[in-house]
Amino acid sequence: MAATNYITPDHTTGEEVKRIRKKLGMTQQDFALFIGSSKPTIERWETSDKPITGPIVLLLEMLERNENCAEELAVPEKEFPVRIWYMHKDKVCTLIDVDETKQMVRIKNYARNIMFRAFGNNENPTFEDYKEFLESRCFPATRDKMKLIFKDMEIPFYDPQLIIKKTEGRMAEDDFWLKVE
Repeated sequence: MAATNYITPDHTTGEEVKRIRKKLGMTQQDFALFIGSSKPTIERWETSDKPITGPIVLLLEMLERNENCAEELAVPEKEFPVRIWYMHKDKVCTLIDVDETKQMVRIKNYARNIMFRAFGNNENPTFEDYKEFLESRCFPATRDKMKLIFKDMEIPFYDPQLIIKKTEGRMAEDDFWLKVE
């Protein structure tokens, strides 16, 4: 079987790093956070007159081709009192912001596969959808010997939010979980 060739350049320049960073509208610090690097590394690259090699070359090529990448991966400003991160292993799938008093829910999906999204295809879940979702990440309300479970969990009654704070919404044989802010 023949090896596949790619058009990926073998190096980039400091000018190119700076041009793409500015095209994204980022400071050196923002860009460093975005690519998982340090600000001094970005500064060094941008002022270098030597070829820059490594994974940054391919990353810059991909950012050049997909200008919306940074926007798609950005975490929106927290608008509501509760923020829940719906996770699969260590990967963020859906960000859920909730105002329980006003019964409002806003989400941002990061997973492309709908099977990994908290609300599937639903991009505008209602508060009822949100409550149903929370309950789906808890043991059933009709479970036998509930008083013993409440005692073990140190919660007074069946409340999906309290349960999720204790269990992170983890289920048996399931790699999904919730991180509550």
